[in-house]
Amino acid sequence: MTFSNLHIPYALPAVLLVLALSLKAPTFVRAWKDPDVRATTLLLLLASAVFLSVPPASIHKINTMTGVPNIAAPWVYSLLTAFCGSCLAMVITWRDEPSTRRRHMIRRIWIIYSGIIIALWATFLLADTPVERIYDLDTHYASAPWMREHILLYLFAHMVSALVAAYMIWKWISKVHSTWLKVGLVFLQAGYAFGLVFDVAKLAAVSARWTGTDWDWLSTKLAPPFAVLDASLVGIGFILPQAGPFLQKWIRDQITYRRLRPLARAIRAVAPSAAHARVGRFAPLDLRLIQRQQRIHDGILRLTPFIDQHLHRRAFDAARADGHAEEQARGIAGAVALRAALDASSSPATHDDHSEEPLADIEAISQALRRPRIVDTIRQRVASRESMSAHV
Repeated sequence: MTFSNLHIPYALPAVLLVLALSLKAPTFVRAWKDPDVRATTLLLLLASAVFLSVPPASIHKINTMTGVPNIAAPWVYSLLTAFCGSCLAMVITWRDEPSTRRRHMIRRIWIIYSGIIIALWATFLLADTPVERIYDLDTHYASAPWMREHILLYLFAHMVSALVAAYMIWKWISKVHSTWLKVGLVFLQAGYAFGLVFDVAKLAAVSARWTGTDWDWLSTKLAPPFAVLDASLVGIGFILPQAGPFLQKWIRDQITYRRLRPLARAIRAVAPSAAHARVGRFAPLDLRLIQRQQRIHDGILRLTPFIDQHLHRRAFDAARADGHAEEQARGIAGAVALRAALDASSSPATHDDHSEEPLADIEAISQALRRPRIVDTIRQRVASRESMSAHV
């Protein structure tokens, strides 16, 4: 029997969770004493383990490698139970300020869920499950002594954790002001709602077996997709509040870095005042952005004696007269003054009338340099008017 075509729905969330865990690993190494970092890393680790273990192919492999039929059941259910406890601990870690009370609450959660995991293994070892059941274990052994308790134990543990977490979030979400955190909590609520559907479907199928009714399709067909949605949305809900701000800053830095490229190239001819540390293209983006900004400001500082404030003002007025918005006009004026300063920097002559910060808005100047025709037109017009004024 092959199962390669049956674990596809689990592959994507598993890959995403493993990727999130790998990205979180450096932070864990640096700040493992931080309760938030530890809680997040543990949650991602457990969620990844659940998705890697729950596909039918993985279940069959666990059973085959150990030589114990259905031993994958307590393994997967234990991971799921630990994940439920981790979710509760994470919600409390987010909701409450660090305190002795919070620490005691989290400790009690882990004591309770550790006890449930021990009970799961005990009931499985006491049960008799000689035939491997990959798809319908819950319903096939629904009436078997000790296996019945084993199944009910993990289902009720999962249901209680979902209800408790959803209740805590519902009481707390109205007090949350962080957009990313609130979005994450919405994903959590949706995930827990799907998880409850999974629990109800499983319990209904198991209960039907007790009365001699065959509702196995609730357990084998309806419940699994809701389990995938549950774990996926819950995982996203816990990842977003931390990954969201980082991603937002990365996108903002990436946009700024690209926008400053024309100005960085234009000012490259100006020799730096001091040697800069070499930063490779694979260095962190924020470090490369800081270096680019530093080099631009250093170049502008060296060009300051050559910057004509009057030229800058006239170019600004000309750009405004052409209908450009104020910020855009400042960028065009800065680009005009910058180009004139670069041309003049090769000459020993300097302008006596200059401003210390005529080119402060480097991003607007860089954007203006992307449209050299506009900059050249304004510069030529200003130079032409200045020449006419000089002749008059």
